[in-house]
Parts: sequence; structure tokens; C-alpha cells
Amino acid sequence: MTESAAITPELIASFDEAALADLARRLEEDDYPTPFAGLQDWHLLRALAIHRLELARPYVHLVDQEPFDED
Repeated sequence: MTESAAITPELIASFDEAALADLARRLEEDDYPTPFAGLQDWHLLRALAIHRLELARPYVHLVDQEPFDED
């Protein structure tokens, strides 16, 4: 996914198990040229977890955020 690509219903529908596994691998390796590229993948995985949970369920741990103390 390019940094300028919008997350559309068509993009979400186009994902299969192999494409999602590749997305998850990139997120797990966290080897992006810019922080924004990683953030774009994270937002895409989050959208997939919302709209296609059955497909994204094995990778939901990559979307979960750890609680933190704001003090």
C-alpha cells in the first residue's frame, strides 16, 4: 500500500489471507522508511479488524494499544 492510498471499502474487500499476512509481517518487523508508512499500515489493519474481523482476528494483537499513564 502506498502512503497516499486511501482506505476504501474496495481496498478492504480486496484483502485475502495472504495479503493480510503480508501486512501483519510488515507491522511485526516494523521496518518502514518513515513512521508515516508504518502508521498507514496500522490504520489499514485497524480498518480490516473493524470491517473484516474474521480475516483479521489472528492479527488483532497488532492493533491493540497498551494502556499508559498520562501523568
